[in-house]
Amino acid sequence: MRLRWLGWAGAEIEHDGATVVIDPLHDAGAVFAYLGDQAAAIVVPEVVAPSAGRALAGLVTHLHRDHADAPALKTALRPDAPVLEPRGPGDDSVDHLALAQADRELTAAGLDRRLLAPWEAVRIEPFTLTALPAADGIGDPQVAWLIETNEGRVLHLGDTMFHGYWWRIARRHGPFDAVLVPVNGAVLTFPHRQPPSPSPGVMDPDQAATAARILGARLAIPIHDHGYELHGAYEPVADAAQRFVTAATRQKVPTLALHPGQNITITPPHA
Repeated sequence: MRLRWLGWAGAEIEHDGATVVIDPLHDAGAVFAYLGDQAAAIVVPEVVAPSAGRALAGLVTHLHRDHADAPALKTALRPDAPVLEPRGPGDDSVDHLALAQADRELTAAGLDRRLLAPWEAVRIEPFTLTALPAADGIGDPQVAWLIETNEGRVLHLGDTMFHGYWWRIARRHGPFDAVLVPVNGAVLTFPHRQPPSPSPGVMDPDQAATAARILGARLAIPIHDHGYELHGAYEPVADAAQRFVTAATRQKVPTLALHPGQNITITPPHA
């Protein structure tokens, strides 16, 4: 298997010439574009485009705009390829506020959207794609994605909080040859989720290292670690990726920090 990190949370997995993409991001600046002039001060993450027109499926961990970019998915996917995403929230319009932009853009792009529940799997040769439990920082539907072939297992954790499903995930599907781990520990203060939580809405570096150890990650790759800081709304930990590497090393978890566009080969121990 070949893994290419696309920056922020985006990844592309290739096996025998077939690919899938997870959370690709084409226009990092579109995420907070609704803020107008205020958005100009936000440092956006560096991202690279996925391969065009090749992917057999697009996997979306959740419908926040930085993880569900319709143009990026449209570019990456073959014409007949589906977008797999978690099942939506209830009917309360307040519950849809953070999802509305991506949901509208995905629908307008004419993508074949398919909903999966946690623990549900689909087979799209040569991949088995399994939605696994995750916990979103503001309560929106989210899953982690397990991508399996006969050459290995890659687990993508989206931007989940620390939660209690790690042990079940490890027991049912582990160990994992590579785990893409969100690490920026952002504290969220959004108007539709008041009063805000003082706890991070995404795993911080120490929590991420612990999750990687519980999951039995043979290699932990930090993602979701630089960009989008907005005082009073989205406040991440500084130098999160390096802090994660330090914390994971203490816990004897092998790590590799990638730069956007970098490729690595995933090789299971028995290969």
